[in-house]
Amino acid sequence: MVRRIIKTCSILLFSIVLWMCSRNAVTGRKQLNLIPERELIGMSLTEYDNFLKQNKRLPDNDSRVIQVREVGNKIKQAVERFYQQKGLSKELEMYQWEFNVVDDKIVNAWCMPGGKVVVYTGILPVTQDDAGLAVVMGHEISHALAKHGNERMSQAMLAQFGQVTLAVALSQKPQETRNLFLAAYGVGSGLSLLKYSRNQEAEADKMGLIFMAMAGYNPELAIDFWKRMASLGGQKPPEILSTHPSDETRIKLIQEFLPEAKKYYRP
Repeated sequence: MVRRIIKTCSILLFSIVLWMCSRNAVTGRKQLNLIPERELIGMSLTEYDNFLKQNKRLPDNDSRVIQVREVGNKIKQAVERFYQQKGLSKELEMYQWEFNVVDDKIVNAWCMPGGKVVVYTGILPVTQDDAGLAVVMGHEISHALAKHGNERMSQAMLAQFGQVTLAVALSQKPQETRNLFLAAYGVGSGLSLLKYSRNQEAEADKMGLIFMAMAGYNPELAIDFWKRMASLGGQKPPEILSTHPSDETRIKLIQEFLPEAKKYYRP
């Protein structure tokens, strides 16, 4: 009797999870997205402001901020054109793009849902120029557009809290839920609870190449950037450099995708 109940519950849970899976409009891959994107975008407004208040944000007239915003806006315009061409402009209706730089030696950058981007000064020596910066920002923005954070947070919430809404999770376990959110989007350092999967990294790489190409940056330069990232070495890899895939695999996949990405390149 007990086994039958467990089996029934397992089947029911699997059916619920399968029902909650959605097909990503851009990548075509099925994903577990338990959280409405508008709720995550609403949460990002609060968390983004909190982060900027708690960290050393560079002033608007700093040359590094000006560079990040110039490159970021070009990527943003490329994203909007791409989505318009695909008939997906509604996907971006709630996006309120914002680009900021924080003074921190961590080699990192991230994008919250809704287009809230932060670049750390620690990664700028590795990006070296506008093209390298376009690789990073295109990649991180692609993670948000592909709803990878939603996917990872959904998996974590299901494992830790069961099937509950974001509002319930925030009311019952606010700090744990905030931590899951920050970890899902790679905010800060040491938040390695949720690593990007191979599929997610490959999707972000490919989408990022298309966006940087549409923005006028040569996608071939992405190989040089990832080689520089791989050469950093050290005991602890940079937060932006996921353990999946390996450096060699990532560069190989990028090289294979370059002919497609270059179709979008207009110098």
